[in-house]
Amino acid sequence: MSFYDQFEVPRAPTIIVTGASRGLGRGIALELASSGYSVAVVFGKNRVEAENTLTLCESKRLSKHQCFKSFQIDISSADDRARGIVEIFGECPEVTGLINNAGIAPRARVDILDTTIESYEELMRTNAEGPFFLTQLVVRKWMEEDQKAVSNQGDQTERHLPLRGKRVVFITSISSETVSLNRGEYCMSKAALSMAASLWAARLAPEGGLVVEIRPGIMKTDMTKGVEGKYQTLIEQGLVPARRWGTPEDVGRAVRAIMSGDYDFASGSVIHLDGGFHISRL
Repeated sequence: MSFYDQFEVPRAPTIIVTGASRGLGRGIALELASSGYSVAVVFGKNRVEAENTLTLCESKRLSKHQCFKSFQIDISSADDRARGIVEIFGECPEVTGLINNAGIAPRARVDILDTTIESYEELMRTNAEGPFFLTQLVVRKWMEEDQKAVSNQGDQTERHLPLRGKRVVFITSISSETVSLNRGEYCMSKAALSMAASLWAARLAPEGGLVVEIRPGIMKTDMTKGVEGKYQTLIEQGLVPARRWGTPEDVGRAVRAIMSGDYDFASGSVIHLDGGFHISRL
């Protein structure tokens, strides 16, 4: 029996992590699991890898009060988003956080002279539209739950903050500001996602909710495998002042700090997780 299991406590609050079947999302899920949270592992297609994430979360469990479940949601689909959020709120203990991590790269890296409308629309639907409207659905759920709680409690003696303790993180990219001419549609989708983070931060702060953007740099994940040699050389040459790749663990630790409440006065902040890449240098 763990220390936590000696006490009668509610089930651990749930954090929704999209794109959690691998890469940065898996790193986030594991860090949250090892910090005592329940995790809703949202995946798009790879059920096997999502189940692997659940198994790894179980290995990090701190107490019996945690819950780890997977949910298949195509975040680029309005119908699937709506269905998935209803399922998560229906099956998981108290949802207190959303990590908008899921995203895709172009199927092919091509010069912007050859960018196709199909590729542009696919990336915008998944990387920008999906997180924006998923956040909308989650916030509406939180508002509905708060209204029910308030109606049961009666008059409030202090200013009511319906989203107190609720936190949203947008995982964007250095591509929000850094030009890559062979994947322009990706850069544009990430720039849109950064604006979405700012919009939601401004909207939720007066209600007590926190929204923060994490902007990763060159990360060692499946997405960069195809250009690993190129990036390794650039890193060694000093493109990244820290002279190393970023890791899913780096992102997971930052998310855990935000979810803990330590950054609750940091609405709208951008946390650069890029080893100093963003620093202007001569």
